[in-house]
Amino acid sequence: MLDKSFGNIKYLEKSLNASWLRNETISNNISNVNTPGYKRESVAFESILKASMQNIGIEGKVTHEKHLPIGNVGIDHIEPSISKDFNSKYRRDGNNVNIDVEMANLAKNTIQYNMMTQRVSGKLSKLKSIIRDGR
Repeated sequence: MLDKSFGNIKYLEKSLNASWLRNETISNNISNVNTPGYKRESVAFESILKASMQNIGIEGKVTHEKHLPIGNVGIDHIEPSISKDFNSKYRRDGNNVNIDVEMANLAKNTIQYNMMTQRVSGKLSKLKSIIRDGR
């Protein structure tokens, strides 16, 4: 019963961590807007999560930390990735940070983060209610 209601807490946790990393990355981009030669960074997580969720199959059991995961990779092995944008150039000094785009991305990420924290808070409140009423 609880697994059906609270099974996706791990997904929310991973998404919150990715959103926090994205916030740090965007803030780093904004702080380097006037640094010559700086290349903007971005965080990819949603596409990795979606690909993992669509991969239906068996999951191999990893018994040692140096083992490679096989088959369907569980949520514990999904991590966001940071990549640099070397393709686009906006200015002559080699910096490709567009402050307007970064500010819009920061606002979008903040809204997503707040939504996820409310979701986790709601799930934990639900669990707290279940525990209290189950005396």
